Amino acid sequence: MSTLPPTRWEQAGPAAAQGFGRKFGELVASGQDVDGEARLADTLLPRGARVLDVGAGMGRVTAALSARGHTVVGIEPDLALVEQARATYPGIDVLHSDVLGLDDALLGDRPAEYDLVVVVGNVMVFLAEGTERRVLSLLRSRLAPGGRVLLGFHLVGAPAHARCYPAEEFVADASASGLRVDARFGSYELHPATEEYAVWVLSASDAGPPPTDFGHAFS
Repeated sequence: MSTLPPTRWEQAGPAAAQGFGRKFGELVASGQDVDGEARLADTLLPRGARVLDVGAGMGRVTAALSARGHTVVGIEPDLALVEQARATYPGIDVLHSDVLGLDDALLGDRPAEYDLVVVVGNVMVFLAEGTERRVLSLLRSRLAPGGRVLLGFHLVGAPAHARCYPAEEFVADASASGLRVDARFGSYELHPATEEYAVWVLSASDAGPPPTDFGHAFS
Protein backbone atom coordinates (compact mmCIF):
# COMPACT_ATOMS: atom_id res chain seq x y z
CA MET A 1 0.00 0.00 0.00
CA SER A 2 1.40 3.37 -1.03
CA THR A 3 2.41 5.82 1.70
CA LEU A 4 2.76 8.71 -0.74
CA PRO A 5 0.27 11.57 -0.26
CA PRO A 6 -2.54 11.74 -2.84
CA THR A 7 -1.83 14.13 -5.68
CA ARG A 8 -4.28 16.72 -6.91
CA TRP A 9 -4.42 14.66 -10.12
CA GLU A 10 -5.59 11.61 -8.16
CA GLN A 11 -8.14 13.70 -6.31
CA ALA A 12 -9.54 14.86 -9.65
CA GLY A 13 -10.65 11.28 -10.29
CA PRO A 14 -10.47 9.03 -13.38
CA ALA A 15 -12.46 11.48 -15.50
CA ALA A 16 -9.46 13.82 -15.59
CA ALA A 17 -7.20 11.16 -17.09
CA GLN A 18 -9.88 10.07 -19.52
CA GLY A 19 -10.39 13.62 -20.75
CA PHE A 20 -6.66 14.31 -21.01
CA GLY A 21 -5.95 11.04 -22.79
CA ARG A 22 -8.85 11.46 -25.16
CA LYS A 23 -7.85 15.04 -26.05
CA PHE A 24 -4.25 14.21 -26.93
CA GLY A 25 -5.16 10.89 -28.48
CA GLU A 26 -7.42 12.72 -30.91
CA LEU A 27 -4.75 15.33 -31.64
CA VAL A 28 -2.16 12.66 -32.40
CA ALA A 29 -4.58 10.64 -34.54
CA SER A 30 -5.49 13.73 -36.58
CA GLY A 31 -1.86 14.61 -37.24
CA GLN A 32 -1.87 17.79 -35.16
CA ASP A 33 1.43 19.20 -33.92
CA VAL A 34 1.92 18.04 -30.32
CA ASP A 35 5.71 18.33 -30.26
CA GLY A 36 6.21 21.93 -29.13
CA GLU A 37 7.66 21.03 -25.73
CA ALA A 38 9.85 18.32 -27.25
CA ARG A 39 11.32 20.69 -29.86
CA LEU A 40 12.40 23.12 -27.17
CA ALA A 41 13.75 20.29 -25.03
CA ASP A 42 15.79 19.03 -27.97
CA THR A 43 17.48 22.42 -28.40
CA LEU A 44 18.68 22.24 -24.78
CA LEU A 45 20.44 18.92 -25.33
CA PRO A 46 23.56 17.49 -26.91
CA ARG A 47 22.96 14.60 -29.31
CA GLY A 48 22.27 11.26 -27.69
CA ALA A 49 21.44 12.80 -24.32
CA ARG A 50 19.69 11.35 -21.28
CA VAL A 51 16.20 12.70 -20.55
CA LEU A 52 13.77 12.12 -17.69
CA ASP A 53 10.17 12.96 -18.61
CA VAL A 54 8.25 13.52 -15.37
CA GLY A 55 4.49 13.23 -15.69
CA ALA A 56 4.87 11.70 -19.13
CA GLY A 57 1.11 11.43 -19.65
CA MET A 58 0.28 9.61 -22.83
CA GLY A 59 3.90 9.65 -23.93
CA ARG A 60 4.10 12.30 -26.63
CA VAL A 61 7.23 14.07 -25.30
CA THR A 62 8.94 10.79 -24.44
CA ALA A 63 8.24 9.50 -27.94
CA ALA A 64 9.31 12.68 -29.74
CA LEU A 65 12.63 12.90 -27.91
CA SER A 66 13.29 9.18 -28.33
CA ALA A 67 12.75 9.62 -32.06
CA ARG A 68 15.39 12.35 -32.01
CA GLY A 69 17.96 9.87 -30.70
CA HIS A 70 17.89 10.57 -26.99
CA THR A 71 17.66 8.00 -24.19
CA VAL A 72 14.35 8.91 -22.56
CA VAL A 73 12.76 7.53 -19.41
CA GLY A 74 9.18 8.58 -18.77
CA ILE A 75 7.51 8.37 -15.38
CA GLU A 76 3.73 8.63 -14.99
CA PRO A 77 1.54 7.91 -11.93
CA ASP A 78 -1.72 7.35 -13.80
CA LEU A 79 -1.92 3.74 -14.98
CA ALA A 80 -4.52 4.52 -17.64
CA LEU A 81 -2.17 7.05 -19.23
CA VAL A 82 0.79 4.66 -18.98
CA GLU A 83 -1.21 2.04 -20.87
CA GLN A 84 -2.28 4.60 -23.46
CA ALA A 85 1.32 5.75 -23.90
CA ARG A 86 2.57 2.23 -24.47
CA ALA A 87 -0.23 1.50 -26.92
CA THR A 88 0.17 4.77 -28.86
CA TYR A 89 3.96 4.70 -28.98
CA PRO A 90 5.13 1.08 -28.79
CA GLY A 91 8.66 0.71 -27.50
CA ILE A 92 8.89 3.88 -25.42
CA ASP A 93 10.10 3.50 -21.84
CA VAL A 94 7.45 4.74 -19.40
CA LEU A 95 7.48 3.70 -15.75
CA HIS A 96 4.29 3.60 -13.69
CA SER A 97 5.14 5.60 -10.57
CA ASP A 98 4.61 8.87 -8.77
CA VAL A 99 7.64 11.13 -9.08
CA LEU A 100 8.23 10.82 -5.34
CA GLY A 101 8.61 7.08 -5.85
CA LEU A 102 11.57 7.61 -8.18
CA ASP A 103 14.66 5.88 -6.82
CA ASP A 104 17.54 3.73 -8.01
CA ALA A 105 15.54 0.53 -7.50
CA LEU A 106 12.77 1.79 -9.78
CA LEU A 107 15.26 2.94 -12.41
CA GLY A 108 17.15 -0.34 -12.42
CA ASP A 109 19.64 -0.34 -15.31
CA ARG A 110 18.41 3.02 -16.61
CA PRO A 111 20.50 6.18 -16.16
CA ALA A 112 20.70 7.52 -12.61
CA GLU A 113 21.45 11.09 -13.80
CA TYR A 114 20.00 13.10 -16.66
CA ASP A 115 21.06 15.90 -18.97
CA LEU A 116 17.51 17.24 -18.95
CA VAL A 117 14.51 16.67 -16.73
CA VAL A 118 11.27 17.60 -18.50
CA VAL A 119 8.30 18.59 -16.31
CA VAL A 120 5.69 20.03 -18.68
CA GLY A 121 1.92 19.86 -19.02
CA ASN A 122 1.04 21.41 -15.63
CA VAL A 123 2.64 18.58 -13.66
CA MET A 124 3.81 20.95 -10.92
CA VAL A 125 0.31 22.26 -10.18
CA PHE A 126 -1.11 18.75 -9.85
CA LEU A 127 1.39 17.55 -7.22
CA ALA A 128 0.26 16.53 -3.75
CA GLU A 129 -0.24 19.49 -1.45
CA GLY A 130 2.97 20.68 0.16
CA THR A 131 5.31 18.42 -1.84
CA GLU A 132 6.66 20.97 -4.30
CA ARG A 133 10.05 21.37 -2.60
CA ARG A 134 10.41 17.62 -2.13
CA VAL A 135 9.82 17.10 -5.83
CA LEU A 136 12.15 19.90 -6.90
CA SER A 137 14.89 18.60 -4.61
CA LEU A 138 14.47 15.11 -6.07
CA LEU A 139 14.73 16.49 -9.60
CA ARG A 140 17.87 18.40 -8.61
CA SER A 141 19.39 15.18 -7.29
CA ARG A 142 18.90 13.51 -10.68
CA LEU A 143 20.70 16.16 -12.73
CA ALA A 144 23.98 15.19 -14.36
CA PRO A 145 26.76 17.81 -14.24
CA GLY A 146 25.56 20.64 -16.45
CA GLY A 147 22.04 19.21 -16.53
CA ARG A 148 18.93 21.35 -16.64
CA VAL A 149 15.20 21.22 -15.93
CA LEU A 150 12.57 22.33 -18.45
CA LEU A 151 9.35 23.04 -16.63
CA GLY A 152 6.03 24.66 -17.51
CA PHE A 153 2.64 25.34 -15.92
CA HIS A 154 -0.29 27.74 -15.87
CA LEU A 155 0.08 30.65 -13.48
CA VAL A 156 -3.63 31.45 -13.84
CA GLY A 157 -6.45 29.57 -15.52
CA ALA A 158 -5.08 26.17 -14.55
CA PRO A 159 -7.27 23.09 -15.07
CA ALA A 160 -9.82 22.10 -12.45
CA HIS A 161 -8.32 20.64 -9.23
CA ALA A 162 -4.89 22.18 -9.98
CA ARG A 163 -3.40 24.66 -7.54
CA CYS A 164 -2.55 28.30 -8.17
CA TYR A 165 1.25 28.50 -8.09
CA PRO A 166 2.45 32.13 -8.20
CA ALA A 167 5.73 32.70 -10.01
CA GLU A 168 7.45 34.23 -6.98
CA GLU A 169 6.50 31.23 -4.82
CA PHE A 170 7.84 28.82 -7.42
CA VAL A 171 11.14 30.72 -7.64
CA ALA A 172 11.48 30.59 -3.85
CA ASP A 173 10.74 26.85 -3.83
CA ALA A 174 13.25 26.22 -6.61
CA SER A 175 15.95 28.19 -4.81
CA ALA A 176 15.31 26.34 -1.54
CA SER A 177 15.64 23.07 -3.48
CA GLY A 178 19.07 23.81 -4.91
CA LEU A 179 17.91 25.10 -8.29
CA ARG A 180 18.31 28.47 -9.98
CA VAL A 181 16.22 30.07 -12.69
CA ASP A 182 18.23 30.51 -15.87
CA ALA A 183 15.34 31.72 -18.02
CA ARG A 184 11.58 32.27 -18.02
CA PHE A 185 9.36 32.47 -21.10
CA GLY A 186 5.67 32.70 -21.90
CA SER A 187 5.53 29.67 -24.20
CA TYR A 188 7.55 26.76 -25.55
CA GLU A 189 8.21 28.91 -28.62
CA LEU A 190 10.09 31.35 -26.32
CA HIS A 191 7.59 34.19 -26.34
CA PRO A 192 8.18 36.84 -23.66
CA ALA A 193 7.11 35.97 -20.12
CA THR A 194 3.44 36.50 -19.33
CA GLU A 195 1.30 36.32 -16.21
CA GLU A 196 -0.73 33.41 -17.62
CA TYR A 197 1.75 30.62 -18.39
CA ALA A 198 5.38 30.17 -17.44
CA VAL A 199 8.09 28.08 -19.08
CA TRP A 200 11.19 27.81 -16.94
CA VAL A 201 14.73 26.62 -17.60
CA LEU A 202 16.45 25.71 -14.34
CA SER A 203 19.88 24.42 -13.42
CA ALA A 204 21.66 23.45 -10.23
CA SER A 205 22.40 26.45 -8.03
CA ASP A 206 26.08 25.53 -7.91
CA ALA A 207 26.45 24.88 -11.63
CA GLY A 208 29.22 26.75 -13.37
CA PRO A 209 28.92 28.69 -16.64
CA PRO A 210 28.35 26.65 -19.80
CA PRO A 211 31.35 25.88 -22.03
CA THR A 212 31.73 28.29 -24.94
CA ASP A 213 34.87 27.03 -26.65
CA PHE A 214 32.97 25.40 -29.53
CA GLY A 215 31.45 28.72 -30.54
CA HIS A 216 34.93 30.23 -30.80
CA ALA A 217 36.58 27.27 -32.48
CA PHE A 218 36.81 28.97 -35.86
CA SER A 219 37.45 32.53 -34.76
